[in-house]
Formats: sequence, structure tokens, C-alpha cells
Amino acid sequence: MAIGLGGNSDGTRRALSVAVASLSGTLDALRVSALYRTAPVGGPEQPDFWNAVAVGRTRLPARALLARLLRLERSLGRRRRGADRNGPRVLDLDLLLYGGATLDDRPLRVPHPRLFERRFVLAPLAELAPGWVVPGTGRSVASLLDAAPAARVEPAGRIA
Repeated sequence: MAIGLGGNSDGTRRALSVAVASLSGTLDALRVSALYRTAPVGGPEQPDFWNAVAVGRTRLPARALLARLLRLERSLGRRRRGADRNGPRVLDLDLLLYGGATLDDRPLRVPHPRLFERRFVLAPLAELAPGWVVPGTGRSVASLLDAAPAARVEPAGRIA
């Protein structure tokens, strides 16, 4: 599966490190992309984001994995309701892909419904798995990245 990691507030870099450490206990064969600095998409005016992608394997069902990701977000200070929903956040974890599955059972939707238009997700995912064919598209991650709308996505080192 593939998990998007991001955030853009004080403490995000630390939260990303904690999240990766936690994911290493949840996912087998964990690999993490480089960190990217990206422009915010939609929502109120806010600071740039730090984004990365992690891929690995798990025996957890998709719903249980999503619940674990949401608990991890909350434990690090993320609130997904109210005025803060689309504003700056310390940590955002999204289940992007779950093997070859296509799921549409809100709040669980995979592939992530906006994956195809988000260069800040496709660039780090292509770094790890360019040939992964995204379910429902018949297209590889690399070809989706080539077709994605232009956006600023700058390599920014690694998650410490």
C-alpha cells in the first residue's frame, strides 16, 4: 500500500519523523520517499507543505489501517473537523493505494480520489513505484505524474 504524509505547521518535520517510526511498526518492507516542499492546494492562504510517500505491506484490512493512520494523526495534534480541516496542519496521513484494490466506502476511498491531480503525491510515489498501475486507471504512477497539472514540487532532503 501507499500512504501520503504531509503537513505545514510548526512541528511538522518532527511529526513526520514520528509518523515514519510508527509506520515502520505497522508496515513490512517500509520504504519512504524523499521529502518534498510543495505549494498548498486550495483552502486558505497558508505556508508551504512538506510531503512524502511511504510504501509497504501489511496484513491489516484497509479500514483498520485507515483507523490506525487517523489515530496517529490525532496523537500528534491533527484535528480534521471544523475550521482547521483545510488550514495548516501538523500532520496529514492519507491512504493512497491499497494493493490493487478499489474501495469506495466513505471515509475509505482508494485509490485516493484526488491522487491523479496531485503532483505533490505523484512525484514521491513515482520515486518509489513508477510502474505501479493505479487500480481503475490502467495507467502507471509515472504516466499519471506526466499528465498531472503543473505545480511546484521541490526535493527537500529526507525525513530525519
